[in-house]
Order: sequence, then C-alpha cells, then structure tokens
Amino acid sequence: MATPEALEYVKDLGSFVAASPSSFHAAAEVARRLDAAGFTAQAEADAWDAAPGGHYTVRDGAVIAWHVPETATATTGFHILGSHTDSPGFKLKPKPTTGREGWLQAGVEVYGGPLLNSWLDRELILAGRLVTADGAEHLVRTGPLLRIPQLAIHLDRAVNDGFTLDKQAHANPVWGLGNPSEADLLAVLAADAGVDPETISGYDITTTIAQAPEVFGADDVFLASARLDNLSSVHASLRALLDHAGSTGAATAGHIAVLAAFDHEEVGSASRSGASGPFLQDVLERIVDAAGGGVQERARAFAGSVCVSADAGHAVHPNYAERHDPANRPVLGGGPLLKINANQRYTTDAVGAGLWARLCADADVPYQEFVSSNVMPCGSTIGPLTATRLGIRTVDVGIALLSMHSAREMCAVEDPLRLARVAEGFFTA
Repeated sequence: MATPEALEYVKDLGSFVAASPSSFHAAAEVARRLDAAGFTAQAEADAWDAAPGGHYTVRDGAVIAWHVPETATATTGFHILGSHTDSPGFKLKPKPTTGREGWLQAGVEVYGGPLLNSWLDRELILAGRLVTADGAEHLVRTGPLLRIPQLAIHLDRAVNDGFTLDKQAHANPVWGLGNPSEADLLAVLAADAGVDPETISGYDITTTIAQAPEVFGADDVFLASARLDNLSSVHASLRALLDHAGSTGAATAGHIAVLAAFDHEEVGSASRSGASGPFLQDVLERIVDAAGGGVQERARAFAGSVCVSADAGHAVHPNYAERHDPANRPVLGGGPLLKINANQRYTTDAVGAGLWARLCADADVPYQEFVSSNVMPCGSTIGPLTATRLGIRTVDVGIALLSMHSAREMCAVEDPLRLARVAEGFFTA
C-alpha cells in the first residue's frame, strides 16, 4: 500500500509534470520554484555572483542551479545531480498547417524514440516557445488540440496481426475541419500566447498528452503520467536541492550542491543546452573563477567532485520477461536503480556503486541493480557525456518504469520519493 507521504510527493510530482509540457516549461517551472525559495537568477551575460546561497541560470530548455555554502573556496568541490527536461514525442515542422479531405492537420517530425502506437487516439497539446520579430521569447501551451486517429479495424482487418505506423504518412495529427489554405495553426498558438501571429519568426513546439497524471492500481500503488522519463529525476533533484538549501547544514557544507537539468538528451545531447554542450562546464568554471580561482583551483575542485546522473530505467516486464537479464530483474516499488553497463553506456564503476550503496543506506532506501540482457542493446544517458567532458566521477541511477517512451509511462508511487530522499542525502553528505 502506498504511504501517505509517497502519495503527497507524487501529487506534487504530478503538478510539476502538468506545469512542464515542454523542456522550456520545465526549465521555467524549476526557475519559478527556485525564485519562491529565494534563489537568485543569474544571467549568463552578467558578471558571476559569488555570494553564498542559492543561484540558478536558464539556457533555453535547460537549467542549472547551485547552492554555495558560506565556507566555500575556489577549490570546493561540487555534488552534481544531473537529469534532462525533454521527452520523446513529436515536434512541429515548418509550414505546419497541412491537411486534406476536409481535415486540418499538423505537420510534425518525430522527436527522439517515442513508442509510436502509444500516441494514437489520445488528445494532445502543443507546447514550447514562440520567438517574435523583436527577439522576445513567449512560452505557449494549448489545451487539448490534436489527435492521431487510428484507421478502424473494418478498413484494416489484419491490423492486430502486425501494426506498422509510417512516420510520414500516418503520424500527422488532426486539429480541425476545413481547408488548410484558409487556416493557420500558428495563429492558434499565437492566440494562446497573446501575440500577433504575423510577428512570429521562429518556434520550438512539441507535443504531449492532455491527460493529467493519475494514481491507480490496487492500494494506489502506481502512478501513470507523461514525461516521467525524465521529469521524475528533475523533480527529485529540485526537491532535494530546495530541502538542502533550507537545512541548517547548508551554510557549512563541504561542497557546492548543483542541479543540472539538460535538454535534448533524447536526441543525443549535442546542443548548447544539452549534456554534450558546454553549459555545465561554463557554470562550474565561472563559479570557481568568481571565487578567485584559476586553472589549478578548477582542477582541484573537479577532482573533489562527483556527479549522480539520474534517469529512468526499465523494470522487468511481466509479459516480456525474456527481454531482461535473467539475474538482475528490477521491479516497480523495489527502490531506485543503480544502472551498470560494461561498455560504459552507463558510467557507473565500483567506486560509484559504493557511493550509491552508502547514500541509499544512509537514507534507509532500498535500491536495485539494472543491467541489460546481452542480446538487447543498451540505451544511454547524460552520465557518460558528463564524465567524458569534465572528468568528474559519475554514477548512473534512476527510478524504474514500465512503458518507457510511451506517451504515458508508469512507475510505483513509492519510488520517486525514495529517489528524492537519496538525492537530498547526496547534497547534504
């Protein structure tokens, strides 16, 4: 049975997901909560603020926040909790107003590796940012607007014998009735954002489902939601950082606590706001520089640092148990995962595994080891990218999901809170 504390936690997680339909909204929601807790916004174009306390900076759909103790010096190390703000789905193409046969449709491009069939016959919203001719950015989200309708079984009697969705021909959502030459999907977005459609000069707009997160199952043991991969980790990182910043030991902590939530992980992280880009390195180096340090101090600070890369992993599927490793079979509700891969698709090593074991023991949280079957390819996350770019020891972890990359994923109600507890211990250790 789900505990009251876990149910309260996933209620807040659900609110966070609902406020974060795109990576840009997720970064903005993190910033909003940090503002409310007294953190100071740091513009990248300004001189860096070296004052003790909480700070954050937003770069497009990514956000990095940090808390500087009063005892920090130029060689103080960092405890970094990494995650990502994006999820697989669809992204609006240029000239997005399409359609035929009396239907208005949206031209979309597949973003990342979504489980395509899970997006069918669901009401979808559009969300992201519009950029107007004056260079201003405007966050926008519609209500339920789109749907990718399936072909009725009467018109495809063999559909249950093997289903293939053509990404170009079959994945264009409908959003209205009429003649595409007389309609404008961008005008709908402009109206939601309160801007003149004639002034829109650029946009980054993605889809997510309109359905709200919901607890379900016997004794309320499960949570179903969009974007648990990886807003579950972003939210846990945020809650942990805010709890750390409000603790009595934050002023004298032996490290600088850092939340790093990157964009574009689902498409390889190779962007200015992705983990392969310079964002985290820029921030950490400027923190050292603002404290009066140089190359030597930066190297010493990095040598005393550690990164926990938190991203979702796979629980064993009861209907496809043969797809999983026969010995390592994590389950929903069994605690967060320690993710391991011999080929460094996850960067966990023995030292990192020992750290994770200690953190979980200190938080009184069980954990599970995850490794892929030898005949199944292993995904990756930001951990190896961060370790490669910065040389900081990194360990890969996350909560267990079923239906990963579905439009609506699921986890155990208890596991997000457990991840947050370990994350808080990591920041306060």
